[in-house]
Amino acid sequence: MTRMVFDEWGSSYSSRMQTMRRSAVRDLFAAASRSDIISLSGGMPDIGKLPLDLVSKAVAAAIDEEGISALQYGSTDGRIQTKEIICMLMRDFEIEVTPDDIIITAGAQQALDLLGKTFINPGDTIITEAPTYLGALQAFSAYEPSIVGIPFDDDGMRTDLLEEALESNRESLPKFIYTIPTFQNPGGVTMSLERRKELLELANRFGVLVIEDDPYGRLRYSGEPVPCLRKLDENVIYLGTVSKVFAPGLRTGWIIAPQPILNKINLAKQGTDLCGSALNQVVVEHYFNDTPWRKTLERLIAAYSVRKDAMMAALNEHFPPEASYTHPDGGFFLWVTLPKYVDTGQMLSLALDSGVTYVPGDGCYPNGEGRNSMRIAFCYEEPDAIAEAIRRLAGVIEDRVELCRAFVNAGALKY
Repeated sequence: MTRMVFDEWGSSYSSRMQTMRRSAVRDLFAAASRSDIISLSGGMPDIGKLPLDLVSKAVAAAIDEEGISALQYGSTDGRIQTKEIICMLMRDFEIEVTPDDIIITAGAQQALDLLGKTFINPGDTIITEAPTYLGALQAFSAYEPSIVGIPFDDDGMRTDLLEEALESNRESLPKFIYTIPTFQNPGGVTMSLERRKELLELANRFGVLVIEDDPYGRLRYSGEPVPCLRKLDENVIYLGTVSKVFAPGLRTGWIIAPQPILNKINLAKQGTDLCGSALNQVVVEHYFNDTPWRKTLERLIAAYSVRKDAMMAALNEHFPPEASYTHPDGGFFLWVTLPKYVDTGQMLSLALDSGVTYVPGDGCYPNGEGRNSMRIAFCYEEPDAIAEAIRRLAGVIEDRVELCRAFVNAGALKY
């Protein structure tokens, strides 16, 4: 029997495979694992700061106290005990929910896919920030929507441009507005309280759902807290995760939403995984019940704050004047914008030769814009390594800017 080569299966693939996007971060993982590379690309929490002895006790307790039930199938929407932990976590944000308001997911990434599966038909319009989380673009694009990107500034999503987009789509309103209002990925900016209220007013006026993705809300290093969108409006669909404050490998996240929406999401989840990992959920329960996790979080925040300051200092010292960048008060990332004639995707190979990785900006836009921008992460590397990475990257950028400037002056390149 003749073995078919891969490309001969082309007619068998669904049409949605044509629109699915690659993850720029995942594609960089192999390069980032090289010993000579300093990675500014991945938003990986520093799990080395976790108290391994206490984590080990939480894992052991998951079996010792729950027994064989921790290894059995569970309900699709998750363990009620895990939901009670989430209720406790949400009270830190002054948000009162009950276990009935929650579905446990395999990380917030599964939540994004479930929302796409629940709400999006091919050709539907959805709204995101521009740029936005590339994993959200991956999840949503599988369901073939038309994605409208709304730019942001230092105060978050431009609600004046959002209003224009909603007005222009009155005959076919977007299914939802997706936003990361606090320490946005990839931009690092935080939506102001005024903008949050304006966004919610527009959503209510036009009858459009709002999805609030909040993976970084506990990681504030400076500035004053701003209320979650969900605190301001209980109709907001809220996504959370333990990945940034505990263990990303446990893949434990959640959706909070009005009951009719949760019922539909639960149906979608039954066809996706039937149920999540009971064992992982029990480990989460014991970690947040039995360990001084708030002290651990304080250590993480202190470490990330020092790394962020190291990156900002290095940017101020080494980056050329043509570059601009955001100034985050928390989270993992900041956003760099270069002159329009610089393509950060093309520049990446030069950065790798210099021992640095980053995420090119076009992968964070629904329509491939942002080729002159990049996302850089300060969460993983130590301060000295971050400073060295920025120094190397600045040299690559300076060389690229000088080359492009020469072409512009010679009339061979326009921008």
